[in-house]
Amino acid sequence: MKAIRRLTVRTVLPEPLSPLTELAMNLRWSWHEPTRALFEAIDPDRWEEVHHDPVRLLGAVHTERFAQLAADERFTGRVAQTAADLRNYLTRPMWYQNLIDPPKAVAYFSPEYGITAVLPQYSGGLGILAGDHLKAASDLGVPIIGVGLLYKRGYFRQSLSRDGWQLETYPLLDPDNLPLTKLRGADGVAVRITIGLPELRELVAQVWLAQVGRVPLLLLDTDIEENADGGREVTDRLYGGSPEHRLHQEMLLGIGGIRAVRAYCALTSTPEPEVYHTNEGHAGFLGVERIRELTEERGLDFDSALAAVRAGTLFTTHTPVPAGIDRFARDLVAEHFGGNNTSPGVPVERILDLGAETYPGGDPGSFNMAVMGLRLAQRANGVSLLHGEVSREMFGGLWPGFDAPEVPITSITNGVHAMTWVHPLVVELIERELGPDAMRAPFESVGRISDKTIWEIRCRLRAELVREARRRVYESWLARGASAAELGWISSLLDPQALTIGFARRVPSYKRLTLMLRDRERLTRLLTNEERPVQLVIAGKAHPADDGGKRLVQELIRFADEIRVRHRIAFLPNYDMAMAQSLLPGCDVWLNNPLRPLEACGTSGMKSALNGGLNLSIKDGWWDEWFDGENGWAIPTADGVDDPDRRDELEAAALYDLIEHSVAGRFYDRDSAGLPTRWIEMVRHTLTSLGPKVLAGRMVQDYVERLYEPAAHSSRAAVAEGYAGARELAVWSTRVRKLWPQVAIEHVDATAEPNGGEGAAAARLGGGLRIRALVEIGELAPDEVHVQAVFGRVDEDDQLRSASIAALVHVGVDDLGRNRYEGVISLEQSGPFGYTVRAVPYHRLLSSPAEMGLATLPHSS
Repeated sequence: MKAIRRLTVRTVLPEPLSPLTELAMNLRWSWHEPTRALFEAIDPDRWEEVHHDPVRLLGAVHTERFAQLAADERFTGRVAQTAADLRNYLTRPMWYQNLIDPPKAVAYFSPEYGITAVLPQYSGGLGILAGDHLKAASDLGVPIIGVGLLYKRGYFRQSLSRDGWQLETYPLLDPDNLPLTKLRGADGVAVRITIGLPELRELVAQVWLAQVGRVPLLLLDTDIEENADGGREVTDRLYGGSPEHRLHQEMLLGIGGIRAVRAYCALTSTPEPEVYHTNEGHAGFLGVERIRELTEERGLDFDSALAAVRAGTLFTTHTPVPAGIDRFARDLVAEHFGGNNTSPGVPVERILDLGAETYPGGDPGSFNMAVMGLRLAQRANGVSLLHGEVSREMFGGLWPGFDAPEVPITSITNGVHAMTWVHPLVVELIERELGPDAMRAPFESVGRISDKTIWEIRCRLRAELVREARRRVYESWLARGASAAELGWISSLLDPQALTIGFARRVPSYKRLTLMLRDRERLTRLLTNEERPVQLVIAGKAHPADDGGKRLVQELIRFADEIRVRHRIAFLPNYDMAMAQSLLPGCDVWLNNPLRPLEACGTSGMKSALNGGLNLSIKDGWWDEWFDGENGWAIPTADGVDDPDRRDELEAAALYDLIEHSVAGRFYDRDSAGLPTRWIEMVRHTLTSLGPKVLAGRMVQDYVERLYEPAAHSSRAAVAEGYAGARELAVWSTRVRKLWPQVAIEHVDATAEPNGGEGAAAARLGGGLRIRALVEIGELAPDEVHVQAVFGRVDEDDQLRSASIAALVHVGVDDLGRNRYEGVISLEQSGPFGYTVRAVPYHRLLSSPAEMGLATLPHSS
């Protein structure tokens, strides 16, 4: 008989154990091993049964056991000490508190968060990155408020049919049985957030609070009775449903998220955010909502409100391919923001303009969420150096007057949260060998750990992975319909002593899950080599609607099922955070073979490196900038080959060559003590050279110093004195756009400056070039028009490559009323050299000369 209602009966803990509730409800336990060990000590068997979930554990343990523990002074002392440590962590000054006048608060919006497997609100790298961002912010004391949605079915669980086809299930989550609390008003009533929908409908959401260390994470949930007309399903699952369903999710995230932040700040006396960080385009409507607030509540016109919003907004793109961007039909967006939902100060036409693909090749019928995100943000970034380059090319059409290198999209390379991803055995080793405080700065001390100790821990991690892989493969085969009697071979699946290569990620086509299968006979020889065997542990999910991705999964599984190789290759279904925390540390080598340059960053290899794994990767994402020849291997790419089939063939062959001749050779090359000393040298070098770089703490510090602080300063300048700066910038921008066609560069000449007193007329290395320009600026003032020399090496077509910029100084007006600009540029490189001159608008509140996308060149350019 099925129950018609579900509820959770909370355990009433004895007073000495009451801090356990506080510890369970703060997600710091997900990266704090002493807290996890405390919960495990309550009942180790139950701890495994509830999959390391403290909230479920407290509901599953019998009251007799709690009574027993309450009488145990040693255990209650441990509870009190752990709770005191948490309170100290939540209140003591951190890195951020030592900064001079940083942002009072930052709002961070993301459609998914990977905090812990207990709270499955993520699908892949974007969510894991967002979770690591919040954790690192907490550790650094950065006052971030996270905003997202609570999906009642989360992302799907993956299983396999007998023939290897991916199957999906969506287990229902009970928020009352998760480490969440409802946001309530002073009267105890749950807060409600409302947004408008067409035809006078309203979508209502409650707000759940997940406490991520010091960081509050607000999650909006529409599964409430007020949404009886179908709105309950808006937050049913991550990245699911029709375009209209997705639009409702993104309106709720952006518009509802701002309203949730306002409610949270008012209830908790938390300072309002000065900076708004949009993690991908899904939350872009937050800018539209902030414009509405300023027009309705502060009396600003649309352009002034836009200027104020842009000043304090940061947009991070994670998408290296146009197909990965959310697009909606313009008519659908107009329907949702027009009619009864129209705000008087925010005309629907202006909203549509924000997402319009006005650049060459754009679709006039599409509303582009990433384009809107960029237009609503004064600052933007990609997530690795290479991805920054790709993003500047990809979105360069929004800044038509500038070459790709000058497009105002910078990059901050992602990082990973060490205490989430470093295996407890590694932490135990470091603290045992180097002291209890060594994890604060472990990497420079790795040289003090012996080769023997490093190799022993690597072997222990590999053996643990083999045990876990056997368990998961056994359970998967049972689910596929096999009987226990035919699964005896799994006891010899994988060898704890063999070179183990891992590959785990989502399965879009560009990540090339099956590149390793390109030459199956050669792969088989590598796997079954008796002297130097290689084994593969693989995991990954295809999107439920991606049949192409599912076919790739099936192709791999069918190969792994073959009797001749099945003991050397394991596919582990349902890749999630819990699996990753055992899979990544146990692999000797982490494989990544995307189609370059389509991997934005690819942080899984960073997690492997922190555990002493070596990377074997295409030079894409973060590996492109941090591979140094000694911390792993770079798979050669066939970048100039247009035929994708031929390219895959060439790169697969290069992969096999590296594994056979370099990777396996070094792994199995042992000294007299049986140690692979050259391999261990690479492990040690990886830890010391990559360790500090790949940390999420470094990443968040970069965001604070390079983007959050400048954004806060811009925001303050825009909003000061009743938004005088924003009003001024809006009026100025409108005026400059109208008058800019009057700007013309009418004459440019240059003469060589002497080098070393020689007085030579020819340009010489080490000398200078004095450039003069006559510029007509019409009704604009000289201080509104900056003139720049753009110079550097040129190619055969006279195109500037890696150009430098130098400002020319206004030196007066000629007899015809033309403005004269001059300046000297240094000639620091020999060979083909070129220059040009351009004019760009200037205002003190612009973040870069390219911000407005306006530039005038000489007519001959």
